[in-house]
Amino acid sequence: MIRIVIAEDQRMLRGALASLLDLEDDLEVVGQAGDGAGALALIETLRPDVCLMDIEMPLMSGLEVAEKLQAQGSPCRVIILTTFARPGYFERAVKTGVQGYLLKDESSDRLAEAIRRVMAGHREASPELLFGSIRRDNPLTAREQEILRLAAEGRTAGEIAGSLHLSYGTVRNYISEILNKLEVKTRIEAVRLAEENGWI
Repeated sequence: MIRIVIAEDQRMLRGALASLLDLEDDLEVVGQAGDGAGALALIETLRPDVCLMDIEMPLMSGLEVAEKLQAQGSPCRVIILTTFARPGYFERAVKTGVQGYLLKDESSDRLAEAIRRVMAGHREASPELLFGSIRRDNPLTAREQEILRLAAEGRTAGEIAGSLHLSYGTVRNYISEILNKLEVKTRIEAVRLAEENGWI
């Protein structure tokens, strides 16, 4: 019997997935979580074979949970379920060693088969996600990437200037150039867009 934990913040979808998978003779849903921290706690307590995990969840994202499991050397296999084909997400998922990367609207038969194949040592991915993950060329220079990474940590222009030994005005100019290149209005939008595309 393959023991499964489902981590998904949409209660209706989580319940539907559990009901469909429990219909399979060789699959058993042993736990359900509505956020990433709950998923991590369940995996550590129940020690399931597989965790089906949404990427975007409260408290911790599915990728953050996968990274923690990898760091702990957990034997639990992770299958990410997502709605979006985002290059940065796919690249990060591969780095964290997830075994599956599937669309949420796959059929239950396809999902059940993917779980069995992952348990047999294979990797599974929806073709649409693979093609959607092909990244656009990074428009940012190495210095702009460095500045945006520091901005993503919540540092002010003054703090960035201090840590990179640049003047405040130079950092402001870099940030202005980053916003122009990415065609966004705020630093928050710039960080989100760059992370989604795997540019930082």
